[in-house]
Amino acid sequence: MARQDQHQTEKSRRLRRDLTGPERRLWSALRSRRAAKLKVRRQYPIGPYVVDFACLDHRVVIELDGDSHVGRADYDRQRQSHIESAGYRVLRVGNDDVLRDLDAVLRAVLQACGIAD
Repeated sequence: MARQDQHQTEKSRRLRRDLTGPERRLWSALRSRRAAKLKVRRQYPIGPYVVDFACLDHRVVIELDGDSHVGRADYDRQRQSHIESAGYRVLRVGNDDVLRDLDAVLRAVLQACGIAD
């Protein structure tokens, strides 16, 4: 395994182990094909980045935004551009949205995947 790939794999494993509260809540709703039988991966590497969640079948990435994104707009734009250039659609969701209205977030995920209106 190439050094970069090994680094990404280790980072992904660490991030999967250390989920934030909103990530844990959304993962609980998405895991094991609970949402419309979507297969979703968490902390999935795409190029040099690790995305929060990815539905590979529908080429959709779900990114949770919270306090850690404050002041990082340029980095987030560059990161999103790279992910989109790899053929993914990026759905950005606020941590507060996951905590306040998980059903609305799940509807948005289904819409992004082309499953719901």
